[in-house]
Amino acid sequence: MLSNLSYTRPYAGELLGRLQEPRRFIQIISGARQVGKTTLIAQVAERSSMPHRFATADEPTLRGPGWIAQQWEAARILADASDSGAVLLIIDEVQKAARWAEAVKRLWDEDTRAGRDLRVVLSGSAPLLIERGLTESLAGRFERLHLPHWSFREMQAAFGWTLEEFIFYGAYPGAAPLTRKPDRWSRYIRDSLIETTIARDVLLLSRVDKPALLRRLFALGCSYSGQILSYTKMLGQLQDAGNTTTLAHYLDLLTGVGMLTGLQKYSGAEVRRRGSSPKLQVFNTALMTAGSRLTLQQALADRELWGRLVESAVGAHLVNAADMDVCEVFYWRDRGREVDFVLRAGPVVTAVEVKSGRSGGTPPGIAAFTDVFRPTRSLLVGGDGIPLQDFLSSSVESWVLP
Repeated sequence: MLSNLSYTRPYAGELLGRLQEPRRFIQIISGARQVGKTTLIAQVAERSSMPHRFATADEPTLRGPGWIAQQWEAARILADASDSGAVLLIIDEVQKAARWAEAVKRLWDEDTRAGRDLRVVLSGSAPLLIERGLTESLAGRFERLHLPHWSFREMQAAFGWTLEEFIFYGAYPGAAPLTRKPDRWSRYIRDSLIETTIARDVLLLSRVDKPALLRRLFALGCSYSGQILSYTKMLGQLQDAGNTTTLAHYLDLLTGVGMLTGLQKYSGAEVRRRGSSPKLQVFNTALMTAGSRLTLQQALADRELWGRLVESAVGAHLVNAADMDVCEVFYWRDRGREVDFVLRAGPVVTAVEVKSGRSGGTPPGIAAFTDVFRPTRSLLVGGDGIPLQDFLSSSVESWVLP
């Protein structure tokens, strides 16, 4: 992440406000790699005027609980020597420290009993792993702030990106300066983001019996983003003798680190939804294009590829909102008729169809879905519907609220 990035994400104000409240809670900042967690925390620490200590557990080998205690004690010494009251302790990539939640609970409770005003911010790249520790040990002691991938509006504000640049290069701010040299940009995405996330955030911290299968599943998912593919067909494509349960588990792991997810079919029956073939969807379109060896101009010239990128950009916008609990995201298909995305926020159901060219009337999938489910609203994005730039520039809340 760029250390000199002047743009401040809107979540900084919320975190700063929490840290300045009289009541203390551990602040958990979660999100995928390179969404700006460290930069945002540094900006907040500077604006807070509190003395602070920063430490990171992001090392090739796991840290132990004793390391957390060492950092905590250093912050206590800083607090005892400070005349300003509260002191801020920041531990980055905390899930890399073994038994981190138990250590944090013990130290936090000690400070609570002693009346020591230590404000603690913990950040991590693997939401599922962080949540596991939170629910097991830190109940009642924390608040969570989850950071999604950057939006088109944020990339435009920070880097002046056009819509086409956002669709092709995705939304990793640390890679933005490298787009003038596409080969260098691709290597950065592959080596510093994809490989690091899989090696450190998945394989190092989770049981994966077939690492090669997980890597091939990720590559397949990026190639097929926006397409529905059964687990059985995936195994055939991957040429592996594994089982579909393993494949579904690996897809869950990739979802947890904010890379690739599988949308389920919208249905009135929960069992049918869970048993459906997933629609593969990346969280960031850079994951699709970094391995393509194509330039932006070449991608624009390939109408089929550009159509898939456009749909995946819309899908990424939606699944990142779902990651923030704004809504649930599904797809729908029945007898050849399909709706690209179905959003559900409480009682509100919104059908979304994406077109990269002119559509010529109501899409048949939307019409069929409306007949069966009577959605609250139906949206056509792109073509002669809502301009793609307007949709991606707006919050998903504005489309799903009553």
